[in-house]
Amino acid sequence: MPLRLAGLAVLTVALAGCAATAPPVPEAGFDAEAVEAGVLATLDAQVEAWNDGSVRGFMDGYARTDTLTFLSGGTVRNGWEEALYGYVRGYPDAEAMGQLTFSDLTVHPLSARRALAWGRWRLQRAGDAPGEGPVGLFTLLLASTPDGWRVVHDHTSSE
Repeated sequence: MPLRLAGLAVLTVALAGCAATAPPVPEAGFDAEAVEAGVLATLDAQVEAWNDGSVRGFMDGYARTDTLTFLSGGTVRNGWEEALYGYVRGYPDAEAMGQLTFSDLTVHPLSARRALAWGRWRLQRAGDAPGEGPVGLFTLLLASTPDGWRVVHDHTSSE
């Protein structure tokens, strides 16, 4: 028991020294601008597909793996197919999907093959007053794959 407490104390002291707003420290020697451009292109394609009413097109931005994790609404979905089914159940048609926008988007390239992105999302649906509708935050871990930049971990919340 004392070892756990000592370890916890060391961890607490280490975390206390971290600035809450400090971005992750990337590895050296890669083209961060190219990583950021690739990530933004993937996210732009997702918004375009969503706004065209295509859940499957939106899901093209996710890695088609069993290790994809998607956390939202108190639920953890593992794997691309489970994430797809979650979206299809929640957004069965273009009307339910509405129009998606991302804002306050921040991309932190971590290496030539990994990046962290976060921002705000908003859905504008028929009947919503301008500037109203569901909103929330997201944090994504993306990986460079043979198919381009793909989300491998998604934590999305709503207000």
